[in-house]
Amino acid sequence: MKLPAPPTEKSFRSPLHHPRVATVIGRWLATAVVICFLTGLYSHFQQHTPGWLHIPSRPAELYRVTQGLHVLSGTIAVPLLVAKLWTVYPKLFAKLPWPPSRKALENVLERGSILVLVAAMALELFIGFLNTLQWYPWPFPFKETHYALAWIIVGALFVHLAVKLPLIRANWRRTSADRTAPAESLPPAITGLTRRGLFRTVAGAATLVGITSVGQSAPALGPIAVLAPRKPNVGPQGLPVNRTAEAAGVTAIDADWRFTVKGPQQLSYTLDDLRTLPQNRSDLPIACVEGWSQGARWEGIRIRDLLQLCGARADSRVRVVSMEKGGFYATSELPPEFAHDPLTLLALRLNGTELALDHGFPARIIAPNRPGVLQTKWVHRLEVIT
Repeated sequence: MKLPAPPTEKSFRSPLHHPRVATVIGRWLATAVVICFLTGLYSHFQQHTPGWLHIPSRPAELYRVTQGLHVLSGTIAVPLLVAKLWTVYPKLFAKLPWPPSRKALENVLERGSILVLVAAMALELFIGFLNTLQWYPWPFPFKETHYALAWIIVGALFVHLAVKLPLIRANWRRTSADRTAPAESLPPAITGLTRRGLFRTVAGAATLVGITSVGQSAPALGPIAVLAPRKPNVGPQGLPVNRTAEAAGVTAIDADWRFTVKGPQQLSYTLDDLRTLPQNRSDLPIACVEGWSQGARWEGIRIRDLLQLCGARADSRVRVVSMEKGGFYATSELPPEFAHDPLTLLALRLNGTELALDHGFPARIIAPNRPGVLQTKWVHRLEVIT
C-alpha cells in the first residue's frame, strides 16, 4: 500500500491562509501586544522605580486605567494569537531552500524568531492568566519571569517583523487584485468561511472575551464579568481583598498597639490618639496588579501632616512598615511626590466604617496612582528617609 505524500505548504490552498489574512490579524495582535507591554512596563516601574524616573501621583486613577488595560489587552491577545497561528501554520510544511543561500538563511532566521516569539508569548499569556487567579503552580518567581519574557517577546517580534517586512508591506492594504483574484488561485475554504467572515469571527471572539473580563475594573460591566476572577463590590466593606489578614499572619491586634513615626522627632500614638488628629477624606481606588480595581471612600490622617509634625523635610521619602509576617510587600516606600500629596492618607476608616482586619485594621496606606500591593496594610511604623 502506497503511503500518501506528506503535505507541503501548497497543500493548504484556502484563502484563509493567505498572507493578507495573516497581516490583518497580525496587526490586531501587535496592537494588543504593544499596549500590554507598555502598560506592563509602567506597572513594573511603579514597583521598581529607577533613580532617573519620577512617577507622578496624579492623575489619581492612572494606574487603575493602565493596569486594567494591561490585563484586558493580554486577555484579548489569547484568541488573536490562536487565530494568527492558525492562519500561518501551513508554513510549517514549507521546505527550506537548498543548497544554502541568503534566502535559506532568512528562512531559518524567520522560523527561529517565530519559535521564540510563539513560545514566549504562549508562556507569558498562560502565567499572566494564572496570576489573575493568584495561582502559582511553578517553582520560578512570577514577577521576574513575566518581566523577562516581555522583553524576549519584544525582541523576537522586532526580528520577525524585520524578516517579514516586504510581505507585510505587500499585504498591508487590500488591493483590487486581491478582490478580483481568480477562483483557481484562491479556492473557497472547506468550512465555507470567507475572509471577511473569519475577521468578524476573530474580532467577535476577542470582543466577547474582553467584555466578559473587563468588568473587574469597570464596575458598570461587573454583572457580565463571567471571566473575571474578581467582582466589583464583593468583599468586606464592599471591597475585594487579595491578601487576607490570616494569610499575612496578622490574626489579632494587641490592646497596647501603637503607631510610631521615626523622623527628626519621634512620634507615638495609640489608635485613640490617631482618631483625635485632624481627619481627611480621599476617594481613591484600590487597583491591583491582577487587573481588578474598585473605588472606595477612605478617611484618616494625611501623611504629609504626620511628616510636618515630626519635622521632616518636604523632599523626604517614607518607608512604610507593616505588621505582616514576611512577604515581598511587608514594607513599601513612598517617594516625596506621594508622601506629600494631600490625597495620601494613613487610613483608619473605609466606606464610613472602621477598617476590617482584612483591609488593614487598625491603619493602612492609601495613595493616588499606586498599585494595590504598595497600599500597605496593618501599618505600625513610618520611617522618614532623608
